[in-house]
Amino acid sequence: MRTVTGGTARRPLARIRAALHEAWQIARGITGERAYEIYLDHHRRTHPDRPPMGEREFWRWYIDRGDTQPGSRCC
Repeated sequence: MRTVTGGTARRPLARIRAALHEAWQIARGITGERAYEIYLDHHRRTHPDRPPMGEREFWRWYIDRGDTQPGSRCC
């Protein structure tokens, strides 16, 4: 009988862990939790010469924008 050791036992677990991480990131994106991270990435690429908003300032802007421009949302 052959036992599974090291790398072969870890591959399925690593794939499951990666899939769970990806699902978690998708859920964070849907709820808006990643909005600041996405903003920073966009800002670095498109406005490298200007400093980005701080996190607190960003969330104030984000919430205010959601109130003034609701778009399509359920509630």
